Amino acid sequence: MDKPGKARGRRSVLIVTTLSAFLVPMALSTVNVALPSIAKYFSMDAISLGWVALAFALTAGIFLVPFGKVADIHGRNKVFICGTWVFTAASFFLGIATSGRMIILFRAMQGLSAAMLFGTMIAILIAAFPIEDRGKVLGVNVAAVYLGLSLGPFLGGVLTEHLGWRSVFFLNVPLGFAAALISTWKLRMERSRQNKEPFDIVGSVIYGSALFLIMWGFSLLPAPAAFVLIAAGAGGIGIFVWWEARASSPVLDIGLFRTNKVFTLSSIAALISYSATFAIGFLLSLYLQHIKGLGPQTAGTILIAQPIVQALFSPLAGRISDRIQPRIIASTGMAVTALGLFLFAALGAGTPLSYVVVSLSLLGFGFALFSSPNMNAIMSSVPGKCYGVASSMVATMRLLGQMFSLGIAMLVFALCMGPVTISPPFYPLFLKAMKSGFAIFAFLCVGGVFASLTRGDVRR
Repeated sequence: MDKPGKARGRRSVLIVTTLSAFLVPMALSTVNVALPSIAKYFSMDAISLGWVALAFALTAGIFLVPFGKVADIHGRNKVFICGTWVFTAASFFLGIATSGRMIILFRAMQGLSAAMLFGTMIAILIAAFPIEDRGKVLGVNVAAVYLGLSLGPFLGGVLTEHLGWRSVFFLNVPLGFAAALISTWKLRMERSRQNKEPFDIVGSVIYGSALFLIMWGFSLLPAPAAFVLIAAGAGGIGIFVWWEARASSPVLDIGLFRTNKVFTLSSIAALISYSATFAIGFLLSLYLQHIKGLGPQTAGTILIAQPIVQALFSPLAGRISDRIQPRIIASTGMAVTALGLFLFAALGAGTPLSYVVVSLSLLGFGFALFSSPNMNAIMSSVPGKCYGVASSMVATMRLLGQMFSLGIAMLVFALCMGPVTISPPFYPLFLKAMKSGFAIFAFLCVGGVFASLTRGDVRR
């Protein structure tokens, strides 16, 4: 039986991590509904608008692994607390932005804060709780993420319609400030390691540069320079793997992928899942407001169907994964998600809104079945000394998936529409691009089912 002080410490960790797990996704999803208003205000085309969403995911993806290593060296709680303050500052600067470029810049700053938070959050949580409670607390964490995603579109729609798009960003300032104060108060500061490992600066630069080149290339397709940039980025990933395999203190332990099948395939399954699902809110927000003619508030209300279902079923899925092998539950969830995406590939101008709500609910149920069991599989497949690496990898797969998902959306926009503003003359081209994107996402999920099923069982 736990001592009272230890139990209180665990509760404090759960409260702090749950609060941040709710806040950042909420801030992310409120922006999706405000995008058409931001685009109109700054006269941004579809591809530039994609960068408003992509800047967050790209920056977070670049810095997640380096911040995970920094946290292992200097203390996870320190990095986590710093992330809450950076998030609050970025939200304020977004609220006072005066150009589309400033919006993209400070969204990147928000992504930097997300790297600090999500690169440490799961490791802090897992280290505080015993293995028999792992699925349960991970389910709570995932539910908080989806609750934030649930409220985000609704709040974003209400605020954008009645107070303007700037209010979406200003909402995060008092909430972020409260989270920063509570984290600073509740999280105990760890001592840095006495024998600190050197930080792998070279590996971090190679990794970040490779990701940036790939996504920059995606944004320029189908121009010839795009293929050069993508090829250079892919080559950079290869150089990164070569460097990390030989580095004395690598920023990412490549050996963990070679020797741990469950960890490797669970990480790949997470990457595929987020690659296939993250751009859904981005595409549907544009569809509902442009094609269906809905206001931001109504569009946001419809979009909450998916994350509400996710928030309701994620804790249950997490608890079940403490008793049944996670790969079985997660694979079922991936298959349900694929079905929902195929339904969205059939959307048209005359599709009833009830069809959209039912399809979103189906997606939410599938992703709830997948996410917390898959996270449980990843964290349970590594020893305690690797929690920091595993936590960073969970977050890295999520944010890389988000980045690739938005990259695919930008690709289909570039191929089907080009650099034009979404307006009535181009609505048929927009529908073609959107349906192509959903079809690609659906087939990605089908491939993810096989990666999830073949991972093997977690040893208890």
